[in-house]
Amino acid sequence: MSDGLSPAPRRLDDFDAGPGLMTRRWSVFSDRVMGGRSIANGTMATVHGRHALHLTGDVSLEQNGGFIQAACALGDPPGSGVNAHGFRGVALSVCGTPGSYFVHLRTADTRAPWQYYGAPLPVSGEWTDVMLEWGAFTPVSIAEPLDVRRIVRIGLVAAKTAFRADVALSALWLATGD
Repeated sequence: MSDGLSPAPRRLDDFDAGPGLMTRRWSVFSDRVMGGRSIANGTMATVHGRHALHLTGDVSLEQNGGFIQAACALGDPPGSGVNAHGFRGVALSVCGTPGSYFVHLRTADTRAPWQYYGAPLPVSGEWTDVMLEWGAFTPVSIAEPLDVRRIVRIGLVAAKTAFRADVALSALWLATGD
């Protein structure tokens, strides 16, 4: 229930279209764009009874690699960004094989591909709603603090250690913390 001061939760994606080929604005890529050897696969699928974005692959540290990612441009039109001012953070409904997962945010301030704000994402074998408050996001290769007034992209990332990644995302929203 809203107290009149904080906004109601805002859905960014709920994957309600059902299983099939990935037709949304999510794109999947890996460190191969920089010469790495990680292999990424992203599909829309039914995972443990829910329609979800399913990111799988092998994260390799060879050749200075170390990530796979599914990213979504936010806003209408995509990439124009969303204003998350007044929200406490971003929330996700996730499940998968535990591993080294993160959420990456890009804002109007992140101009270089290696700049982002990252937060660790706990993943377990059961569907779990995880809320990441803005303070959990650490700037990487950028000095400016996180400005949530224009978040232009969000990424679901497996990184920093060699492992077989398997994570599913069934809902994504801006959270009030209620």
